[in-house]
Amino acid sequence: MMMGQQVARVVESKNSAWPTGTVVLASSGWTTHSISDGKDLEKLPTEWPDTLPLSLALGTVGMTGLTAYFGLLDICGVKGGETVLVNAAAGAVGSVVGQIAKLKGCKVVGAAGSDEKVAYLEKLGFDVAFNYKTVESLEKTLKKASPDGYDCYFDNVGGEFSNVVIPQMKLFGRIAICGAVSTYNRTHAPPPGPPPEIIIYQQLRMEGFIVSRWQGEVRQKALKNLLKWVLEGKIQYQEYVIEGFENMPAAFMGMLKGDNLGKTIVKA
Repeated sequence: MMMGQQVARVVESKNSAWPTGTVVLASSGWTTHSISDGKDLEKLPTEWPDTLPLSLALGTVGMTGLTAYFGLLDICGVKGGETVLVNAAAGAVGSVVGQIAKLKGCKVVGAAGSDEKVAYLEKLGFDVAFNYKTVESLEKTLKKASPDGYDCYFDNVGGEFSNVVIPQMKLFGRIAICGAVSTYNRTHAPPPGPPPEIIIYQQLRMEGFIVSRWQGEVRQKALKNLLKWVLEGKIQYQEYVIEGFENMPAAFMGMLKGDNLGKTIVKA
């Protein structure tokens, strides 16, 4: 079974805590139906309005939003006035990273893989956005975007992109390693990492993380903040919706290739 989250509806129940018709968040994988004793289910926030699509519980007000939230605020510890760089910036995580950083009073630079995505980032309020596939020099583009360097780097891509970024980090810079999509399908050895002396002399901190680390009250507080920001229009969202359960594999592969703008959702 391929792992995956779903927003689902209870179609039959013998559990009074989960009556028929209840909308739940489940981690049942790629399946059209599943059986649960209720322990692995989660109800949507009680304040969820009818005006918001339920699928946002999988994205901006769910796992990807939480990933952006905790990666930026806890791992990077970002503060107002700092400069933040995020790659895969038009994706489900990156787009929220940039908007939260703007909420916190930061300058935000975003890299994306198409001109359409760059236009979307500009609409979201990114200070600088560029198409990394068409720039002549990534190094010069980053230098021009922030001549003084970067305080926080939220990395979704890894590989050679990171090797170019890390020498431009400021003293005591923080790097949140969320993903490494550029290397997932590699058929040869990964590229060498950044020179250790840069990390030493710039006194950088790099930390990888998985969002399941944050549970309980801190997670619920984060979800409430994300929902509040969406309702106030401070965080905008975009969903890339594909119809049909049978299209799950194609949707997944398309997401890894960067076909999506925002969160990829399959409506079964």
